[in-house]
Amino acid sequence: MDGAVTWPDLIHATLGELGVRQVAYVPDAGHTRLIELCQSDPKMRAVPLTTEEEGVALAAGAWLGGQRAVLLMQSSGVGNCVNMLALPRVCRMPLLALVTMRGEFGELNPWQLPMGQSTADVLRLAGVIVQRLDEPARAGETVRAAGNMAFTGQVPVAVLIGQGLIGVKAFER
Repeated sequence: MDGAVTWPDLIHATLGELGVRQVAYVPDAGHTRLIELCQSDPKMRAVPLTTEEEGVALAAGAWLGGQRAVLLMQSSGVGNCVNMLALPRVCRMPLLALVTMRGEFGELNPWQLPMGQSTADVLRLAGVIVQRLDEPARAGETVRAAGNMAFTGQVPVAVLIGQGLIGVKAFER
């Protein structure tokens, strides 16, 4: 890295300011830098998941144990969480999810298109407040606003990180 502050750096700093101590994630190239920052932060515990819905349960458990958590996932994983999203909604528990988008800007993998095009709608229908991040300079303020909504209002909030921001992955047929 050339020393420049990137959007993952801004998000990591903001998660620290919000008091996030547990970071649940499914490995994802779009979140690589943020995951590395969280793994190296002694104030955060980064927890790899086998599937995204485990992260919803982890966030609920963290809240019940007096800690704050964030769930990092890709848009394709949102479909895996639909049933579990009832937990924070019905039990009035916060959920802060940061979702890297696929199936948008210049997507080359046809398998990413259906979920990528419906992610925001699926989340809204499940009762999740959706915010969007497309400008790197707004990463900190966007995550801060979403985190404050989630943790103070005890509601599920997702920030969709646009594919134009994370970049287009190559796909070969």
